[in-house]
Amino acid sequence: MGVAESELGATGGTILELQAQAVSRALEDAGLSLSDVDGLFTTGVSRFSATQVAEYFGIRPTWTDATMAGGASYEIFLAHASEAIRSGLCDVALLSYGNNQRSARSRKLGGVIDDHTPEAQFEAPYGPLNPISLYAMAAERHMHEFGTTSEQLAEVAVAARAWALKNPVAFRYRSDPLTVDDVLASPVVSTPLHALDCCLITDGGGAVLVTSLERAHSLRKPPVVVLGHGETTTNNGMSQIPDLTMTGAYVSASRAYEMAGLGPSDIDVAEVYDSFTITVLLELEALGFCKRGEAGAFVSKGRITPGGEFPLNTSGGGLSYCHPGVFGIFLLIEAVRQLRGESGERQVPGAETAICHGTGGILSTHATAILGVDR
Repeated sequence: MGVAESELGATGGTILELQAQAVSRALEDAGLSLSDVDGLFTTGVSRFSATQVAEYFGIRPTWTDATMAGGASYEIFLAHASEAIRSGLCDVALLSYGNNQRSARSRKLGGVIDDHTPEAQFEAPYGPLNPISLYAMAAERHMHEFGTTSEQLAEVAVAARAWALKNPVAFRYRSDPLTVDDVLASPVVSTPLHALDCCLITDGGGAVLVTSLERAHSLRKPPVVVLGHGETTTNNGMSQIPDLTMTGAYVSASRAYEMAGLGPSDIDVAEVYDSFTITVLLELEALGFCKRGEAGAFVSKGRITPGGEFPLNTSGGGLSYCHPGVFGIFLLIEAVRQLRGESGERQVPGAETAICHGTGGILSTHATAILGVDR
């Protein structure tokens, strides 16, 4: 794999410029050129994302995918690209993404519910701030059912900031460390979630190149292998979820573990989409790292901070590294760097396996990928 991100923050670049920056860096990382690319997996540009990006890059791919599944899109793309390569449908797949939502001020709360969907009649009349109010409902339910506290949610944000302070390209790299009290003192946006329980809004682009293991051996960097993957879609609206504390990650993770021949205890590094702090708790339980209802206690007492026993979101995550909208590609980028031993001060010693989990929509689509070093 070749991986890279573009400049992050408030860049002033366009969506395609950010993609181009990330792609050129990823090609350099892999030792490939655009002429090698015959598969394209991208979303978030327009209704014709793959067509537009292919033209912009001057390539004519034989296989494309422009599935939009929010934060799960790029774990899905990785799975689809792997299967396409295995089937001989393409040889070198490019996964690319970019968004300038901070510079363009294009990210707005409240406009996500589609009035034409059947579930809108049960949700839109209450005026939720979308998506935060719906994730806040999941947090409230987890608190009610299992005794989870705001302090435990805050531990996720505190750890993310600690990791970001070790990542020179993180948006919060030059910020101060966070404390639980800092998170609880930030404004409540939608009870019980505070401002610092919510992901960043930044510009940024990312790119990942995927090819066969045979070809990867001839490239510039040591191969990272896709060991297993799984995905599922459970709902569109929040009102259609039978249990707010049970996500589809239970299904996607089970499939990924089975394909990889591994279990939770075999994972060295976890990269889990942190759209909100509650998202992390729900998915840690579903991924099997702790029992249902125990994630609040699991993330406490420094376990997920640098030097803790469970390396989680080692880039700083969406809470402190970057968040240009569809964050799943950045989970893959960080996992590859960890497995190649390239993460500098935040490197997890001896990391040989990593799990990446993307969550899209309103806890709607779930995709899990397990990566490993080439043995």
